[in-house]
Amino acid sequence: MKKLTMLKFANVCLVLALLACGKEDKPTEKTDTVTDPINTFFANEVRPNKSNPCFNGAYYRKMVSSKDAWLGIGGRVTLPKITFDPTRNNPAKPGQYLDNPSVYMGGSMGGQETDIGLTWEVVRENGVVSTERKAFRPFLRRTSHTSGQVAAYENAPAEAQYYWYPEEEVTMSVEIVANGKLKFTVEGAGKKFEREFDADGYRPGAIGEFKRVNAIDQVSNEGKPAQATKAKVENSKWLETYLLRSYDGKTIKVPAHGGRLTDMRCPATNYFNIVTTDAELLKGGETININGNGY
Repeated sequence: MKKLTMLKFANVCLVLALLACGKEDKPTEKTDTVTDPINTFFANEVRPNKSNPCFNGAYYRKMVSSKDAWLGIGGRVTLPKITFDPTRNNPAKPGQYLDNPSVYMGGSMGGQETDIGLTWEVVRENGVVSTERKAFRPFLRRTSHTSGQVAAYENAPAEAQYYWYPEEEVTMSVEIVANGKLKFTVEGAGKKFEREFDADGYRPGAIGEFKRVNAIDQVSNEGKPAQATKAKVENSKWLETYLLRSYDGKTIKVPAHGGRLTDMRCPATNYFNIVTTDAELLKGGETININGNGY
């Protein structure tokens, strides 16, 4: 580990001490005023749950915030290498598999769920849509809302400027920019996609949670036990993760350190190899490996 200046060392010690103390707190307990709330905890910041139940249907690594007055989430990530299981072809779509990698964000607010990020998709080449999935493309999904807003799913246009590939580095963010409106941005490798997305449940100042997810999704398997597979998505490195919050009249980025997120490895921990250091944890960093055949 590189030598730290005395100031950085003091900040690291403060965060680690607060995290250690937080292990004894209930999820909803709040903190007193601290000298460095951005890098530790804000006064009255709600702590995340120690654990959350898994939802069946896929293999996924999820980091999710507490339910608090967050305004969004963002980060910088290297997209994973992909190895498919050749025995799990999709009979309905020759050339495709029943396992599909994704790297995305989103959250839950006002009774509405969102999943927004990148998924392995078909592409358009020379005017023809490919049979196989060949690149990561942006997608935006929301569930329905009590306002009457219906569920929706959309992809970025099938254009080369919106294709990303394994091992490329991207920055990604989802932010509440107005009542009922989210802004999604993904940028990297000389490409950028930006879209405002209607989601009635999301409002500045409302209580909700935000997440980041690395997954092996499985076709037509939502709500069912994850199906056995030898598919792997590996070496996806999060260099940083941050949450957005209003502070002193401004929207600021705060590190999504280990004390601000609930660690979820679903359906079980043996399918994951997570590599990180204390220094990486302080800024929401880690390397994620997922193997449907286990480690």
